[in-house]
Amino acid sequence: MAVVVAACGADQTATPTTPTTTPTSTTAPPPATPTTTTGAVTPSGFAVTPARITLADGTVCELCLWEAATAPQRQRGLMGATDLGDADGMVFVYGAERSSAFWMRDTPLALDIAWFDAGGAFISSATMVPCLSGPDSGCARYGAAAPFTAAVELPAGRLEALEVGPGSVLALAAGRGCDD
Repeated sequence: MAVVVAACGADQTATPTTPTTTPTSTTAPPPATPTTTTGAVTPSGFAVTPARITLADGTVCELCLWEAATAPQRQRGLMGATDLGDADGMVFVYGAERSSAFWMRDTPLALDIAWFDAGGAFISSATMVPCLSGPDSGCARYGAAAPFTAAVELPAGRLEALEVGPGSVLALAAGRGCDD
């Protein structure tokens, strides 16, 4: 079972391509605390992974995503991040289908989220708004329309701009860095 996620980077143009197989390699994750550069807080403690989303019309978009693969990484997600650094977004990867909801507690960036099933097929998406104050119970919860094994978060508006939706398929090149 492979899950693939992809989208075009901010300075890339989506063009149809033929999927290729490439060897895998491992990338050591950065330190576990957020990195601050000139006032921006970027995610840390995550490896980056290349992702590909094939749209319903066959267009392939390539992305570089922070990968949240462990329970502590998925719980932290993009909390506190004000900048995505060199990545386009984050992918949350699960070993089995789940129906849990996401929230934006202490996440200052407005984000789009798309959920994908075990075969990489698009399930549904939502735009999530930051929840920076007040009780946890006041933060909106965002859930998929069906059980999922991967969720991709991108800056708000990006899913629509890339035309990710029904018929889109996600694929991840797990175990590889974006520059491999």
